[in-house]
Amino acid sequence: MFALIMGLALTLSGGVKTAPQEKPIAPLNALTPKQIESGWIQLFDGTTTFGWKARGNADWKLTDDSVQGTAPETGMGMLCTTSAFADYELHAEAWIEENANSGIFLRAPLEGDVTADNAYEVNIYDWHKKWPTGSINNVQRTKRKVKSVLRWTSFDITAEGDHLVVLADGKKTVDAHDSKHSGGVIALQSWGKGFVRFRNVRIRPLSLKSIFNGKDLTGWKPLPGKSVFSVTPDGSLNIKNGGGDIQTEEQWGDFILQLDIYSNGDHLNSGVFFRSLPGVFWGGYESQVRNQWEGNDRTKPVDYGTGGLYNRHPSRKVVSSDREWFYMTVLANGAHIAIWINGFQTTDFVDTAPVGRSGSARDGSRTKPGVISLQGHDPTTDLSFKNIRVVELPKP
Repeated sequence: MFALIMGLALTLSGGVKTAPQEKPIAPLNALTPKQIESGWIQLFDGTTTFGWKARGNADWKLTDDSVQGTAPETGMGMLCTTSAFADYELHAEAWIEENANSGIFLRAPLEGDVTADNAYEVNIYDWHKKWPTGSINNVQRTKRKVKSVLRWTSFDITAEGDHLVVLADGKKTVDAHDSKHSGGVIALQSWGKGFVRFRNVRIRPLSLKSIFNGKDLTGWKPLPGKSVFSVTPDGSLNIKNGGGDIQTEEQWGDFILQLDIYSNGDHLNSGVFFRSLPGVFWGGYESQVRNQWEGNDRTKPVDYGTGGLYNRHPSRKVVSSDREWFYMTVLANGAHIAIWINGFQTTDFVDTAPVGRSGSARDGSRTKPGVISLQGHDPTTDLSFKNIRVVELPKP
C-alpha cells in the first residue's frame, strides 16, 4: 500500500514521466473527420459490397471487417467498383495467403475481363520473378522487397494524369509515368489456391477545380423565382426562401462533384441538380438534401433522404444531420450515378429509362452535359454551400 501511495504521489507531482497518449485509431473501414472534410470517400464500408460487382468465378464474402476472395484452382475473379475514376489517391490494405496471387487494378475497363494489359496492376505476389509485390506490371518493377504474405500490407497509390506512384507500408515502390489508361474502375483480384482479403479501401478524387469563388456569384446565374442568393462573410453561397434555382454557366456530362452543405433548420428540403437544362427550373437529376428519417432509423429516409437520387433511388442511410456541415460527392458517368455523404456511399444507380421528350432528366434519362444547380425549395429554405468543385471524367 505504501508503494502504491508513493507511486501515485510521484505521478501527481510530476516525479514520474508517463508515456504520451497515442492518438485514437479510427475503427476499421471508417473515415476520420479530417479525411471526410478533405474529400476521401469509402469504396468498402466493411459490412456490405454496396458499390461493387464481381466478375469472373472467384467467391467473395464478408469476414472479419474485410472482404475475402477465394478463386478456384483453375479460375480467377475480380471484385470491381461500379464507379469509374480517373485521377485519385487510393488506400487499401491486403492480407494474402502463401499460395494466393492478387493485385489492385487501376483504371480498368467498365465491363468484361480485367488484365494487366487493359489496366494498371499493382501486383501482390511476393514470388513473382519479374513483377514482385509493389510493382506495376508492364510499367515498373520495384527495387524494394515487400513481404505481403500472412500479414496486412497497406498500399497507397496515386494516379494523376500519367504519373503513377505506389507506396507499400509507407515506402515508395514505384514512381513512373505511363499514359496507356486514363480512367476506369478499381478492381481487386483473387487468383491461385489461397485467399486474399481487403479492408480500409478508400479513395480521394484529384484534379477537381473550384466553380464557386467564395466572394460573389461569378459563374452562376439565378433564375427568376422567390429564392434569395447571397455570399456570406465565411465564403458560403447561401439560399433563403424558395422556390428558386441558381445554375452554373458551364456544363458537365461525366464528372465528379464535391461540395460542403449546411442545413440551418429542421429537415429543410433542397437539392443539388446536375445535367440540368440551362434556364429550366429544376431541370435535371437531383441529389436530394433532406436530413430526415422515420423514427430513430436512419436507414428509412423521408422523401428519399440526403444522398438519395430524387424520384429514382432513396438514400440507403441518412448519415448527415441538420445544423452541421456535411460533405457530398456526386459521380456521374454515362448512365451510372453514385452519391456519397460524409464519405459513405448512399446511392448506386444505373438509369435504364429512355430519353425523355424534353431532354430533361426530370422526365427520362440524360447522359448529355448540363448545368449544375442548387435549389431553393420553399419559404423555409436556409442552406449554405461552399467548397464547390468539379472534375470532368474522361470518356471510356
